[in-house]
Amino acid sequence: MSEDDEDAESETTADDTTSDEPTPIGVKLGSTRTVLAIPDGDGLRTVKTLTCLATYEDAITGEEKVLYGEEAAREYPDRVQYTLRSGLPEDEDRAELTATFFESVIEANDVPEDSAVVYAIPTIDNEEGLANLESVIEGSSIGQALIRSYPESLCGAVPALGDDLEAVDDIFVTVNLGSTNLEAAAYRRGEQLAPFTTGAVTGNEVDRMIANYVEEETQGRVNIDTTTAREYKETHADFESFEPFTDIIQQPGGGSHEFTIERSVMDAVDEYVDDAVEEIANAFLPELANDHIKVYQLALDQPIVLTGGMTCIPGIVEEFEERLSESLQRDVSAVAPDDPSLSAAVGAQRIAQRLVDADAY
Repeated sequence: MSEDDEDAESETTADDTTSDEPTPIGVKLGSTRTVLAIPDGDGLRTVKTLTCLATYEDAITGEEKVLYGEEAAREYPDRVQYTLRSGLPEDEDRAELTATFFESVIEANDVPEDSAVVYAIPTIDNEEGLANLESVIEGSSIGQALIRSYPESLCGAVPALGDDLEAVDDIFVTVNLGSTNLEAAAYRRGEQLAPFTTGAVTGNEVDRMIANYVEEETQGRVNIDTTTAREYKETHADFESFEPFTDIIQQPGGGSHEFTIERSVMDAVDEYVDDAVEEIANAFLPELANDHIKVYQLALDQPIVLTGGMTCIPGIVEEFEERLSESLQRDVSAVAPDDPSLSAAVGAQRIAQRLVDADAY
């Protein structure tokens, strides 16, 4: 069992109440992490795990078995497969792997089959990939009462703008700082306007930059893979109070080498913020203003909602706000949900709850 699964299990409390209504569930199948939000008493139980799996052969029976998430990444780093690296299943084989991964998560966490499930879906112009993801969703054992999909950027914004579904009744701009894409859109009472996506500025690219910068900073003595670079980013990147850190690697032929990282992580994330601001200021917002000038004016009078994995970096919301204000030469404010890593699934669950309450199944 992964640490995340243990955390989810420890948060679970017994709920003996029965209901004829389906259980409203929110799901985000992410390129790096998958999150499920499930009602638990008066609150939510969240399941968060790496979107990866590894198969192995049972030493006694010879049966093929599946490990997923942190367990798979830790125990089988040589053959673990991240099934949604591009954000969507790229082909039928990848869709089958994703389905196996997702069903393993469902079974391990006792997710109710009699459920109304809302999926937070990325805004990507890839018909084949979206069709493959749809096959994964429709083929799963959950969602027997209802299956719906809403844009990930809308779902992620819901927890940032109130305790209910205030976001669906508002006009605002959201920017998703994701692993595989930078996404942006305006929303007018739930209607998505001027959706924008680019793969040029991504969290995955930051991981590659960190790996390259570590090699440069250590004058070629240290080479790390992108998984280690992502761990450095998630553990140490901090615009508020970054501190240099040390690590140890094993040398080929024996021995170890201790090294200190002072610049590599923050140089990479600093460049990322500059690049993200440039895309929003010079590509997305001009397009929005050209097509929907009134929405543009109204939306920028409200806080821009930042979501996605990169938003978890301490201080990045303030950095984005300051740099975008400077680029636009006007004051712009930005907000983020309390836990951006969970927000898309939590927002999707609230939408699912509304659908159940409205008997829309």
